[in-house]
Amino acid sequence: MGSGVLIGSLMAADLIDEYLLMIAPVILGTGRRLFAGGAAKLRLVDSVAAKTGALIATYEAARG
Repeated sequence: MGSGVLIGSLMAADLIDEYLLMIAPVILGTGRRLFAGGAAKLRLVDSVAAKTGALIATYEAARG
């Protein structure tokens, strides 16, 4: 089972409390989407811009 499948299964079961995403300013083209089923309901709680131009964003799962 790949990590994308595992993440999808955990998201579907509502078992993820926090997401820590590193977003790099690079155009990659097509590929697998992290949120393949559509938009996930998340709330941004923190973000830090790195010297490299990457953004490190912390999200909480929006419940309710």
